[in-house]
Parts: sequence; C-alpha cells; structure tokens
Amino acid sequence: MAKRLIRMLGTAALGLLIAATMPAWSRADTGTVRVEFTKGGFIIGVGGGRGVLTLRGHNYPFRVSGMSFGATIGGSTNQLVGKALNLRSPADFAGSYSAIGAGGALAGGAAGVQLQNNSNGVLLQLSGIKLGVELSASVSGVQIVME
Repeated sequence: MAKRLIRMLGTAALGLLIAATMPAWSRADTGTVRVEFTKGGFIIGVGGGRGVLTLRGHNYPFRVSGMSFGATIGGSTNQLVGKALNLRSPADFAGSYSAIGAGGALAGGAAGVQLQNNSNGVLLQLSGIKLGVELSASVSGVQIVME
C-alpha cells in the first residue's frame, strides 16, 4: 500500500513538472537559416556576410560579422543552411554568438558549425559548403544584426 502511494505521488509530481514546462516548449519555435559568410586572415580572422531567417512563414534578412583568434590562415566563402532553435520571436535571433571549432578547405570542402547565443538561448546548427583555401582551429565570435 505504501509503495503504491509513493508511486502515485511520484507520477503526479512528474506530471506537474511536465505540465509546468510545456508552455515554455510550445512558445519556442525552430526557424530555418541561410547565410553566406566570407572570411580571411592570418592568426586573427575577420569576416562578414548576409543571410535570411525564415520563421513562421516570414523571411527576416540579417547581417553577420565575426572574428576568430587562433591558428587561422587563408580565406574562404561559406554557404550554410540549417536551423535556429529556441526562438520565441525574430528579435531573439539577433545578438552575439560564440563557437569553438576547426575546419579547412582547399578549393572546396564541407563546413559545419554550432553557435550559441547565451543571452537569448538561441542555438544555430549550420552546415554547407566552403570554397577557398583556409585552415583554422580557433575560438570565434559572431554578431548578428537584423536588417
């Protein structure tokens, strides 16, 4: 009898926890992102580009700029597509993102990156093609501004 009561209370507590967090899940959406980013450098890399966030059937253009520090040499153009997770509104997309990564290209190759905006909780998961000659292992910071 006591085990059954404990199990029922545990199930009820779990149900309340799920119900309490469910509205937060339902408010957050996933958008799609297309971006073209060109960068170059030697030790310190800089770059910029443009892209479009698609959320709830609407397109929101943006500009992106960034800097990396580490073992960077060469230059490349990245054409990336992917997802923007944890969006409540298009305004959440703008801000500063950070990433640690490595990559390379000799004429052409694959690119992939995951960026996180700590202040808004947005996570970008992007992949695509990289054109140019570049080798890098660096810490990166990216700034996104809505147009």
